[in-house]
Amino acid sequence: MNISRPFGQIELSQEALGVFEFAAQRAVCGPKDLGTLGLDYDTAERVLKELLEMRLLSRAEKEPGHFTVVPPRVAADRLLRPMERYIREQHEEIEQLRWTFESLLPVYESGWAHRSDAEPLELITDLCVVQETIEELMLSCQEEVLAAQPGGPRSPLALEEAAERDRRGLARGVAMRTLYQHTARYHQPTVEHVRRTTGLGAEVRTQAEGLCRMLIFDHRVALLGLPDDPHAALVVREPHLIHCMRAFFDCCWRRASPFPVTFDSASALRISGEIQESIAAMLSEGLEDKSIARRLGMSVRSCQRHVSEIMKAVGATSRFQAGYLLGQLRAGGAVRDQE
Repeated sequence: MNISRPFGQIELSQEALGVFEFAAQRAVCGPKDLGTLGLDYDTAERVLKELLEMRLLSRAEKEPGHFTVVPPRVAADRLLRPMERYIREQHEEIEQLRWTFESLLPVYESGWAHRSDAEPLELITDLCVVQETIEELMLSCQEEVLAAQPGGPRSPLALEEAAERDRRGLARGVAMRTLYQHTARYHQPTVEHVRRTTGLGAEVRTQAEGLCRMLIFDHRVALLGLPDDPHAALVVREPHLIHCMRAFFDCCWRRASPFPVTFDSASALRISGEIQESIAAMLSEGLEDKSIARRLGMSVRSCQRHVSEIMKAVGATSRFQAGYLLGQLRAGGAVRDQE
């Protein structure tokens, strides 16, 4: 049954309100009577259609082309009763479907437990299966979710998919901590996502580098991203390995900086300095721009702009010379620290 609202607005138009008041004063009214209200033919047709659709007028049985007024409570009952019945039927169907799916849960959990015991590590190479696994783990999560999301800004699609999952989890009281790279601070959709989730109670921080993609649910299951396949994931159920992953996450979390949802010039300068320090360190190791950009979650062009600024600061005319000079500076600093 397809129920849609039979009128385009909730309130009556002024012309329809006038006609209804006029009709309420008469047992029966017709087009000629409406002419006394100063309505032209097209307006009168529109108003009659509006009142008929709202069940406030009905066609007179013995006088074709004439109408009788319907009491508003009766009109409301006639209009709303089929809608209410439809909603009730839909609610009953939803409950029946919910019961059907709930009845399958013991079967699924038994199979999941068997697979968990047999496979402490499971490689999933299908993106749809990865997404379904994340959704299932999020729905069953009771205490905490830890997430590390390297690569800088996240795609709008990924943010949209995460938004509803995060909202429902936070509403259930699940604690959430998320780590991004510093470059995510300059991506407005990510900033908006962080603003919404932190407003609901999540915590978000950033650091320059050193992240690997991971999700940890309730000390019991984790997902690790694969560096050579963004559509695959490794499901980890081995408790000791999950403990190590949590320890690594907590170490990164302590070193990370809170994600600001408003612009702070002092914080922006400090983060920019941290990014350049990381680039300088990688330059001294001889890494290429593409490798540096990938590790810091930024575009190659942005990386090259930072490299140019660093070269200017140390007085280098080439990347090789900059790497050498930076290596000398780092070596000298290490010697001073030992002294």
